[in-house]
Amino acid sequence: MNDWLSRFPARVAVGLVVPALLVLWWQSHSSPSLSTFAPPSSVGTALVDMLRSGDLARDTLATLQRAFTGLAIGTPLGVAVGIAMGIFKPLDRLLGPLLHALRQVPMIGWLPLMGLWFGVGEGTELIVISMSAFFPSMLNAHAGVAQVESRYLDVGGVLRFSTAQSIRYILLPAAMPLVLTGITQALAFAWISTIGTELLTGAGSGLGVSMAQAQMQQRLDVMLVVIGVTAALGFIINHLFRRVRKSALRWQPSVQ
Repeated sequence: MNDWLSRFPARVAVGLVVPALLVLWWQSHSSPSLSTFAPPSSVGTALVDMLRSGDLARDTLATLQRAFTGLAIGTPLGVAVGIAMGIFKPLDRLLGPLLHALRQVPMIGWLPLMGLWFGVGEGTELIVISMSAFFPSMLNAHAGVAQVESRYLDVGGVLRFSTAQSIRYILLPAAMPLVLTGITQALAFAWISTIGTELLTGAGSGLGVSMAQAQMQQRLDVMLVVIGVTAALGFIINHLFRRVRKSALRWQPSVQ
């Protein structure tokens, strides 16, 4: 931990080189008179205004709540279904073809159907976000259980483990790296689908709704603020969970 902290300033400095050069180029090629290419100073002013009004905080909290609610619904369900399919082969043969076919449909593509069934609103958005988190969680959990070597199960047989004990002490620990990988992917998909559903439905508040409104008002400065906040939050959430995953799998030297 101390080594990581000691390297942190250097890592941040290196990571900021390209963004700094991009901002300098942007400032030199932009003009306040161009509504389609606002300078960084205009974006900074818009950021301050949105912070003072509370709009940015309101939209950010709404998006975070929506994303993590969908994640909390879809991820546990996906992990449970994936593990069940990995353990019980008849269930895999029964559900596998349907689920693999459904996951080929882009999650945003479900919005018209869900809107027709449930109306355009919070419920439809949560269904699509939950589905976005479900599939990567399910696929990785299934793969994690399916790849457990039979010799480990043989050891369980020698120790006279019951089915529940084999699942708890052999299958779940062995599958955990891929399960956590699936959750990492679910985070990314849930975040992307949250912004996408907000953009397309325009229901309630949220970063995607704010982005759509800025487009209609031709407020490039506001749009860039929202895009920047969206990117920063997505990066932070992913980075934090990667740290959690690495800590949970510290017994695996290969995990980075």
